[in-house]
Order: sequence, then structure tokens, then C-alpha cells
Amino acid sequence: MIDFSQLIPRLVDARVEFIIVGGAAATAHGSSRLTVDLDIVYRRTAANVARVVQVLAPLQPYLRGAPLGLPFQWNEATIWNGLNFTLITSIGALDLLGEIAGGGGFDSLLPHAIPLRLFGVECLCLGLERLIHVKRAAGRPKDLEAIAELEAILEERKRHP
Repeated sequence: MIDFSQLIPRLVDARVEFIIVGGAAATAHGSSRLTVDLDIVYRRTAANVARVVQVLAPLQPYLRGAPLGLPFQWNEATIWNGLNFTLITSIGALDLLGEIAGGGGFDSLLPHAIPLRLFGVECLCLGLERLIHVKRAAGRPKDLEAIAELEAILEERKRHP
């Protein structure tokens, strides 16, 4: 399980531009489902990619599920040559996403993000309506199962704003 209390403040303190999505976003909106990783969509600019590389390097990121010993260099070129990375770090699993199904990249998601205070820092989290939309677009069984609960939370909020 990822240590959210270490990673989120570390990203914010390094001025990484990111939006929390996935299970952690669902939990932030009130979902009771357990998530063991942190999914973030990062802004793909030169400055932000450099900050991502620098802040994660001490955590020894490696491709999750890859055979041990597989050559992997954590640097800016790696990020520019890829888009989405499922990583394991010394503090847990991180999905570093350049874009997501049904939502696109950071700039497309930004208008649908809300500020959230977590672990003593202010960060961005995908809003509930857009989270439901991207989970539906992803179409994975676990996402489809989560939608019913998220829609119930949304309906409750609409009834009691």
C-alpha cells in the first residue's frame, strides 16, 4: 500500500502539477472502497517532468510487475518516451499518468478538478462527476463496480448541497 501521507506532500512541496484520479479520488469523495496505489495525472511540460523525476528519484521508482533486473532508467527521457507508468517505489505503488481514458491529459482535466486539503497540503483532485465519467470510459470491471457507489454519493450531494 502506498504511503499517501508521504507522497502527496512530497509532490506538492516539489511543485509538481498533478491531479489525483482513480481510487484515491474516489476515496476523497467518500467512497468506502480501499485503494492501494495513488493514481495521478501529471502535466507534461519540461519543467514539470523535471520536477517529477527529481522528487521521485529518491524513492527508487521501478516498473511495477517488471522482472527484477530489467534495465530501467528513471530520467526525463524515459518519461518523454512514454506516457503512463505503473511504478513501484520505496513507499508504495504510484500510477503516473500522462492521460486517462475519457478524460485526456492534465490540461483537459484541470477544469474538472477541485482543490482538496490532504495531509496538510493543498492539491487537486478530479471532481466527482468527471471521475464517474472517466471510470465509465475506462470500462474495467473494478471501475464499473465503483460507479454505483460514486453515483449514490453524487445524488446525495445534489439532495443535500
